[in-house]
Amino acid sequence: MNTKKSIRRCAHTILAGVRPVRGLLVAVFAALLSVSAPQAQPESAPSPVAGSWTGELSVGGMSLPLVFNITSGPNAAGSTMDSPKQGVKGIPVASVSFDAKGGRGVRIEIAAIKGYFEGTTSEAGDRLTGTWNQAGASFPLTLVRASKPFVLDRPQEPLPPFPYRTEEARIASSAQGVTLAASLVLPPGPGPFPAVVMVTGSGAQNRDEEILGHKPFLVIADYLARRGIASLRYDDRGFAASTGDFASATTFDLAADARSACEWLIQRPEIDTLRLGILGHSEGGIIAPIVASQMPGIDFLVLLAGPGVPGSRILEAQGALIARASGQSEAAIREAAGLNRKLYAAALQNLPEQDLVLSVRTVYMEGIQAMTSLSPAEKAEAQQDATRTAMTLTSPWFRSFMALDPATYLAKTTVPVLALNGSKDLQVPGEENLAAIRACLPEESRARSRFLLLDGLNHLFQHAGTGLPKEYGDIAQTFSPEALGLIADWVLNPGAPTP
Repeated sequence: MNTKKSIRRCAHTILAGVRPVRGLLVAVFAALLSVSAPQAQPESAPSPVAGSWTGELSVGGMSLPLVFNITSGPNAAGSTMDSPKQGVKGIPVASVSFDAKGGRGVRIEIAAIKGYFEGTTSEAGDRLTGTWNQAGASFPLTLVRASKPFVLDRPQEPLPPFPYRTEEARIASSAQGVTLAASLVLPPGPGPFPAVVMVTGSGAQNRDEEILGHKPFLVIADYLARRGIASLRYDDRGFAASTGDFASATTFDLAADARSACEWLIQRPEIDTLRLGILGHSEGGIIAPIVASQMPGIDFLVLLAGPGVPGSRILEAQGALIARASGQSEAAIREAAGLNRKLYAAALQNLPEQDLVLSVRTVYMEGIQAMTSLSPAEKAEAQQDATRTAMTLTSPWFRSFMALDPATYLAKTTVPVLALNGSKDLQVPGEENLAAIRACLPEESRARSRFLLLDGLNHLFQHAGTGLPKEYGDIAQTFSPEALGLIADWVLNPGAPTP
């Protein structure tokens, strides 16, 4: 909601929105709109569209491949839908139905995400032309028969055999009802090995920090293991195989989980307890110093696109940078920034929950109506999202993040820090945040730390064109080899003098 586009996006994107620091699109579909059940296909007839179908959906400037796997059984039972870029597979297809007159119309309903495809088969039966429908909006979508499975180009994703061992673990967090499902990667040999605990960015993430078909934490773990470094990565609470409630968690709750992971790892005999650190990406880059400021036994930090300024400043800068790179006018950017500042202030009021949501909703509705950069139709569309926007802004995570100042914890960080940012990061601007991290660290820690702005890298540490989030899934590279080398060198010799 930081730009003209993003003010409107929640109402009509098929993807669930994510927390602003990460600014990505989470790898799950949003269940947004109820649809009526289609006319059922006769039980005796196999599906004439049996097979795999692929198509590219364009949403907000992003190309999103979709795959429909339709079975040949009655009513296409067992059919599924995949979104490879999002890492989502096997979404159940509720039904496949055809028009009552026996023509070429087809409807594929996916009740789990309250969406459906509706189109027409070609005379040759090799193409379905129609629309994807969800959340009250329709997007053109053409599906073609797939001659082979759709595979994303992800050349860095590790493939077996692996010259290291991986051990699955269940880690009890200090928080009641939270158990973290984790993977411990150990290099060959008895150890003890230097090690890192990996902490994901904002939004519910699995242990690989999987996003748009990329698995950056898996790539990092593989690289480190080949350099003789152990790692522990885990699914966020309440997501994938971990238990707990993610929706009500704040950054400080997630820090408690990270600390529990560190305490578990430090007990392992294979780990060199004098070289145990935390690697945090984005929001994980503030969680890392929170844990380090509270827990003895942490020997170094690796902050990847970590914030050094308060959350509210991150959000404001992020919104302006993404809007500018997307071609928005300076007038529209200023107007959106002004509304956002009002919304943030309203969300931080000390009011009962229902009153707070109502107050923020009112500010949003009035602000949208006053925006001169939006047409009447765009204002009407944006205002349909008022309640959901207000609930997002007043959530425990959002309120705590806006008020969170990394300086409080960086000032207590006495260990050496490797802080890396990309010059094309539009979500956590590199120069400003690196300077803030440097300034906040105690003098002794600062003297043993490194602060590097890596040219051409975006928020995910990919070599990028514009740095816009919509590029993330289109880039084949998952993580810069240069950044991988810097991380491994640091873990093996933290606090070493700058070359």
